[in-house]
Amino acid sequence: MMGLYYKSTRDSRLRVKASEAILKGLAPDGGLFVPEKLPVLDVRMEELKNMSYQETAYAVMKQFLTDFTEEELKDCIARAYDAKFDTEEIAPLAKVDGTYYLELFHGATIAFKDMALSILPHLMTVSAKKNQVENEIVILTATSGDTGKAALAGFADVKGTRIIVFYPKNGVSKVQELQMVTQKGSNVDVAAIRGNFDDAQNGVKAIFEDREFAQELADKGYQLSSANSINIGRLVPQVAYYVYAYAKLLANEEIEDGEEINVAVPTGNFGNILAAYYAKQMGVPIAKLICASNENKVLFDFFETGTYDKNREFVLTSSPSMDILISSNLERLIYLIAGEDSERTKALMAGLKDGGSYGITDDMRQRLADFAAGYATEEETAGCIRSVCEKTGYVMDTHTAVAAHVCGQYRSKSKDTRKCVVASTASPYKFVKSVMTAIDDKYKPEDEFTLLEELRKVSGVDMPQAIRDILNAEVLHTKECDADKMKDIVNGFL
Repeated sequence: MMGLYYKSTRDSRLRVKASEAILKGLAPDGGLFVPEKLPVLDVRMEELKNMSYQETAYAVMKQFLTDFTEEELKDCIARAYDAKFDTEEIAPLAKVDGTYYLELFHGATIAFKDMALSILPHLMTVSAKKNQVENEIVILTATSGDTGKAALAGFADVKGTRIIVFYPKNGVSKVQELQMVTQKGSNVDVAAIRGNFDDAQNGVKAIFEDREFAQELADKGYQLSSANSINIGRLVPQVAYYVYAYAKLLANEEIEDGEEINVAVPTGNFGNILAAYYAKQMGVPIAKLICASNENKVLFDFFETGTYDKNREFVLTSSPSMDILISSNLERLIYLIAGEDSERTKALMAGLKDGGSYGITDDMRQRLADFAAGYATEEETAGCIRSVCEKTGYVMDTHTAVAAHVCGQYRSKSKDTRKCVVASTASPYKFVKSVMTAIDDKYKPEDEFTLLEELRKVSGVDMPQAIRDILNAEVLHTKECDADKMKDIVNGFL
């Protein structure tokens, strides 16, 4: 295959190889790297249905990462998807009451971010060698809860790297916070931001766009990169699990070859559903991509009206990883529906930065036909957890429940009877208090950690190792700062 190059959503003239895009994270102009063309699978579903997760990941990722050798890519995959996952399948499909839950939480930090962040450190170190990078790579990341821990775990003690994670104080669950502040590793640092996720994300983006600061760091032997979902090295591994899900449905004789399915994804930053869109473009028979929001329904409103407007109240919900008003990865979709017009994309993103909103044309809206959108209120999210548990015994987390509710909403409204895969993005143990209080009001006064045993009894699923590990772990990271002091914190850490 000819080499696939990447360009910036804000400057189509920029052209880099996959390894360069992975190293940079963000394009120099603030744009996101996108493939010059979306590749297609060169393996039929009939073959894919007999493949392991690792083999499927290779079949997908080789199409995107064309400057990696077969040996390099297979080695990265083998190191990523190993005994860190508590199931050989890596991403099992659970059939519950006629819906298929793609369980993406069997990795080291019990959330879907493990699927990409287990492999990103290996892709990055190979990329550094390929590009003769001698500076230490500093991973700078903002998190709404899950990315932070998964990135910390992935990069901990990886030679030639440092990682700094910022998270919103009081904006993540107790389990999520403990997972981050107890993280061991000689190369890891964590700081809480007095603000919300968007403040943290904007602070990180501002640091990346500061050329002077980049030069200062280079003089000290450091080079910034990102582990956020804006990094193409995060997005590409996510495409693999949608391909795997379809192949498994086929292997389990749940569908016929070529039969279209729908996919419902709980969506904050848009990367996870964009990966499903990429899978569809690669040839996976996906009909509708159902974008599920919580009460921070900026994406729902965008799909409904064609206007993206972050000027609204920020709501703290029981699904905190989706408490986001700026969906960074949406820029990649905007670029595609704008006919790959980087000037138009750049202008829209400037509108978002300067005025907090932008509107797309009718022509662009017509290109969103693959998507459906819905949102779940806090009551609907809790109701979905409770009703599915009472009916089937299956316990899901709050984010998964948002998608499950919106999936049901879409079905009844559209009368679409296609089978649906719901991306199940976190273990219920990660949000134990919200999950248990949804199941029964009697758990409301309980402390988060006393509920772990109750969840085990109700779900019949053992407590994951990731939870057992933090119960008595020492808190190692206590730094806090205002969002406008993030650069000082980075300097201090380095």
